Amino acid sequence: MTLSESSIIEPIRLDFSTLHLTDEQFYQLCIANPEQPLELTAQGVLLVMSPVGGESGRSEAGLIAQLYNWNSQTQLGEVFSSSTVFRLPLGSQRSPDVAWIKLERWNALTPEHQQKFPPIAPDFVIELRSRTDSLSDLQEKMLEYRANGVRLGLLINPQAQQVEIYRVNQEVEILQSPTQVNCDEVLSGFILDLSQIWQ
Repeated sequence: MTLSESSIIEPIRLDFSTLHLTDEQFYQLCIANPEQPLELTAQGVLLVMSPVGGESGRSEAGLIAQLYNWNSQTQLGEVFSSSTVFRLPLGSQRSPDVAWIKLERWNALTPEHQQKFPPIAPDFVIELRSRTDSLSDLQEKMLEYRANGVRLGLLINPQAQQVEIYRVNQEVEILQSPTQVNCDEVLSGFILDLSQIWQ
């Protein structure tokens, strides 16, 4: 086993499928444990996620800042951090590292839905792999996003210096050490700068 393999921390998985946690119960569980990131699979498995270290946190903040700055200029949608849980159409409740929703879709939600865990699939998501993340788990999560209608998803893997691009009804595209990723197909005029990620 290599050092990189031994450093991967699998999320704790608690099977709540026989308990049938309601959306409200899961929401209250998350509110009662604000320091602990939680997700719920469509099969009812509760995932207790590990926090990221300083390097990954810094990189994630940089990605959010780029998207936020672009959105501040265009006013085309809303940007969300990794603390946001989305109730996806096929039943899971997930927290992308970075997410964006087109303004018209966001405004169509009720104030209560916007306040709690929004019942909507983002239009765009980013997952940034930290050193403790399992690549296969993140790839499975990206496929789940795509199945739920996320139009464009980026899985950024600094350990392999790769970006996997997930689009609806398309094969996964893999880029090796790109300095930029053009996201114009969903985010008009937005080009994500990745030069700092590979340093």
